[in-house]
Amino acid sequence: MIQAPPVLHLASDSDASTRAPGLSEVEALMVKLSAGRHLERCGAMAVEHLTGGGKRIRARLALAAHAALTGTTAGSLGWAAACELLHNASLVHDDLQDGDTVRRGSPTLWAKYGAPQAINAGDLLLMLPTLALDHVEADDGTRWRLSRCLAEHAADTVRGQSLEMTLLNSRRVGWNDYLRGVDGKTAGFFGLPVHGAALLAGRNGLEARALAAEFRRIGVVFQLQDDVIDLFGEKGRGAVGADIREGKVSALVVEHLRLYPEDTGWLLSILETPRDETTNTQVAEVCRRFSDGGALDEVLDRIYEFSAATYRSTVLDDEPALRKVACTTLDHVLEGVRHIDPSLPVDDRTGALHV
Repeated sequence: MIQAPPVLHLASDSDASTRAPGLSEVEALMVKLSAGRHLERCGAMAVEHLTGGGKRIRARLALAAHAALTGTTAGSLGWAAACELLHNASLVHDDLQDGDTVRRGSPTLWAKYGAPQAINAGDLLLMLPTLALDHVEADDGTRWRLSRCLAEHAADTVRGQSLEMTLLNSRRVGWNDYLRGVDGKTAGFFGLPVHGAALLAGRNGLEARALAAEFRRIGVVFQLQDDVIDLFGEKGRGAVGADIREGKVSALVVEHLRLYPEDTGWLLSILETPRDETTNTQVAEVCRRFSDGGALDEVLDRIYEFSAATYRSTVLDDEPALRKVACTTLDHVLEGVRHIDPSLPVDDRTGALHV
């Protein structure tokens, strides 16, 4: 197994001794920016959301990537906060759009305070990443490039979310459209922290994008496994099959309909059923067909194919410390599906099994 570099710890947040250096400072900055000059209702909601849990993967990636490229996390705290704030802004809006009432085991903001106020809190979180750049140790030119990087990825996220929401009604349930949505909505949040860290480390625009692309692929793996554990695991959303209940065209839906197009009417009718009318029996039947029919195995194969491409990539050959960050992050992402199939891709150059 490739060991995590000292700057990337993905253990429980409750274990202070294993926290990534700088992460506590990043979280404190996020709360400070959310609270503003005088803590009021909107800021309090944002703070409540931020302090309700989460793995801080995007912040950790920003810190780890900067340390891998420069040898230190110094100067990257503001960038890590910006990435994490942008991610959390998208979560607040996603919960409202998807109708999710539980996140991280607690009520979502819209479920607790109503949709209008949740929109306000999400909008506030969307503005704060730019303010976080004031805390980046860099010249104004670099801050401008980071600001543009944030805006570009934020726009991609909105486009990806919008595309995902049209898949069911437009009957676009193939892999091409699914992956386009994932690339914008999820993959970008894995590439963004590395993109900015590379710019801070003095890499030019083309180099920064190439390094970020390796991590975007990890983001695709993250979304695929997230789709799987919705039915075959636990992700803190209150009930198994939340994606089915909300009518999401997940990777399992795409693959099942590729294998069994004759099931299109049956499956899409369940996805189109209002959330509160979708029964546990229907969800259980969907789960059984995905498992028995082979969709689950095929999606797991895709997860491992994307993972193997990361392990074999030559783009990171000149950045061995950053390669360790990539492999450690990927190992962590794969933890979500190891209870289903413990096998993992082999790094062809070393013969090491990443477990």
